[in-house]
Amino acid sequence: MAMSFFDQFASPTYMGIPLIAISIALPWVLYPTPTTRWLNNRMLTLQGWVMNRFTNQLMISLNVKGHKWAMLFSSLMIFLITINMLGLLPYTFTPTTQLSMNMGLAVPMWLATVIIGMRNQPTIALGHLLPEGTPVLLIPVLIIIETISLFIRPLALGVRLTANLTAGHLLIQLIATAVFVLLPLMPAVAILTAAILFLLTILEVAVAMIQAYVFVLLLSLYLQENV
Repeated sequence: MAMSFFDQFASPTYMGIPLIAISIALPWVLYPTPTTRWLNNRMLTLQGWVMNRFTNQLMISLNVKGHKWAMLFSSLMIFLITINMLGLLPYTFTPTTQLSMNMGLAVPMWLATVIIGMRNQPTIALGHLLPEGTPVLLIPVLIIIETISLFIRPLALGVRLTANLTAGHLLIQLIATAVFVLLPLMPAVAILTAAILFLLTILEVAVAMIQAYVFVLLLSLYLQENV
């Protein structure tokens, strides 16, 4: 019975063909296409306002060179938010619960920020590996520690997103199963458990948005160190 809880994280297939590509491409179909009109409808206006607010908040700590990443970061955040939110619907699959996909997003983006730093300002980029004023005896140890922490960054990005979404989905399924089991035995307890489930679902909606924002925010901080 315990193993069946993890079946929701298996990639769905149809006639042996993985459907994860459809679940990744579907969010882009849901957004309205901007028009060239002076006056837009409310959905397009809200969409543009959200994108502008997020872009301003994200780019405020970056210099002009880092502003080239605004479109990429904004698109990535909207993409992650949509996938995470759609994954909360019943009988749906959440691609961001797969560590392989999250690492596929985190590693290239992190590597791009490192390459930019090494190309534009190699002295400053390498200087992050050794804090100023370090005692001579601690220099080799600190260089090793800082190098390891540098290479752990993409792993932390992917694992953080995967672990938070996986834990939330498992908790929702466990509590929902408890509601169905307790309903014929103890209706009052089942109703109380259902109320907790409702509150947890609201919390997971917030987590789905916050984790997408944190993922992109950390990437912007890594970029800030290298531009």
